[in-house]
Amino acid sequence: MSVEVTKLSTGLTVVTDAMPHLETASLGVWVAAGSRDEFHDEHGISHLLEHMAFKGTSRRNARQIAEEIEAVGGDINAATSIESTAYYARVLRADVPLALDVLSDILSDPSFEPAELAREQNVIVQEIGAVEDTPDDVVFEHLQSTAYPGQAVGRSILGTPATVRAFDKDALQTYLSRNYRAPDMVISAAGALDHATVVEEAERRFASFAGAGGPTPEPARFGGGARIEPRDLEQVHIAMGLQGLPQGHKDLYSLQVFTSALGGGMSSRLFQEVREKRGLCYAIYSFHVPYSDTGMFGLYAGTDAADVPELMRVVVEEIGNAVDTITEEEIARCRAQMKVGLLMALESSGARAEQLARQMIAYGRPIPLEEIVGKIEAVTVESARAAGRALLSGSQPAIAALGPGSGLESAATIAESLVRRAA
Repeated sequence: MSVEVTKLSTGLTVVTDAMPHLETASLGVWVAAGSRDEFHDEHGISHLLEHMAFKGTSRRNARQIAEEIEAVGGDINAATSIESTAYYARVLRADVPLALDVLSDILSDPSFEPAELAREQNVIVQEIGAVEDTPDDVVFEHLQSTAYPGQAVGRSILGTPATVRAFDKDALQTYLSRNYRAPDMVISAAGALDHATVVEEAERRFASFAGAGGPTPEPARFGGGARIEPRDLEQVHIAMGLQGLPQGHKDLYSLQVFTSALGGGMSSRLFQEVREKRGLCYAIYSFHVPYSDTGMFGLYAGTDAADVPELMRVVVEEIGNAVDTITEEEIARCRAQMKVGLLMALESSGARAEQLARQMIAYGRPIPLEEIVGKIEAVTVESARAAGRALLSGSQPAIAALGPGSGLESAATIAESLVRRAA
């Protein structure tokens, strides 16, 4: 195995996977802090900080940050999620030290200059507006807030125009100092690189990130319920969620396979029955998102307002039937899809670096491919069905519906029948 791990004296972890056949390397800093780590008056600050990190330091202005990486043919970017924030770059082997220098600079010495802050706050307000104009984004934000009401894990990552505009330099610095701590940070790299070089650069450039880890966010509580919003749209967008499983749960892979068989591709039950046989929608799929202490199974569909009741009845019927009738053929197909997905990640340095970082944050170690494949292969018809039954016997569903028509409430009523049926 080409993966190497070194924990620095500060507690920061460096993990790499050398891929000698490549000429480029993907590397980044993953911080185990995201939107659910925000206090009640910090809604949206994680995402704002991600933006502001690129807006200048004492050594570089915003233009120089971009130009130094692009001058060597590389690229640099970042992303904020519910439980983590990532800053990453892709460069040639010789430019790995440069990338680490830029990444350390923007995280250890951001200037948060007021004029840049005002501009970026306006940019994010525009981003929030773009999401509001995209109904299949809005419906997922509504689903998250319905599933986890009154909690940071249920709030929009972007924040609101009011909360974003309220933050100043001190608020950003306070959040950064509290959450960007070495024990909660992983430098992950894959591709054309040398582990010792990455470690040496990390020790020198990230020494300022010291101290104990940041505070643990409050435990998630799955609520359930419905959020119905009439809008003048061409379609009704529906998303439904049930309480799933957290990372590391012994039944996680069984539930992932169940989810895939139900709505994970063109051969899945939902796609075949709802779209191919009945023509009730263009897009329909199911998913499962595991977090550190909870998880959410969900599904999405977009349909004509007149077809909402029939679509939801078919969805409920298919989920209920799958618990009892999923076959070995379906399980084998889903196992194959999951294994191929793993192998595809190994072919991309960027995907591999992200995979390693997430494993280190979630499990504290890189997970060998053979171990993951073994867990996938261990899923049986019986274990997948059991995972589905446990899913339906858990929480009340959360449902969000967005679109035209006066009968959107029927979607919530029919969804609730899923749990009643299981009981």
